[in-house]
Amino acid sequence: MQGILAGKTYRHFKGNMYKVVGFAKHSETTEDMVIYESLRNGTLWVRPASMWNEVVDDKGTLRFTLC
Repeated sequence: MQGILAGKTYRHFKGNMYKVVGFAKHSETTEDMVIYESLRNGTLWVRPASMWNEVVDDKGTLRFTLC
């Protein structure tokens, strides 16, 4: 995924910290997905890569910021 780095830590705009574990394809749509792990409790999450760098408010806040 362009601009998203596996193995790196990111801060979610709500404050939680996550490490990008890797990347995958959605099995039905072939959409690029990001697999990431909560540094708080180890929970694994998946999100469309297209949402990763989205702006979430009118102030220009990004959904995830590289730490």
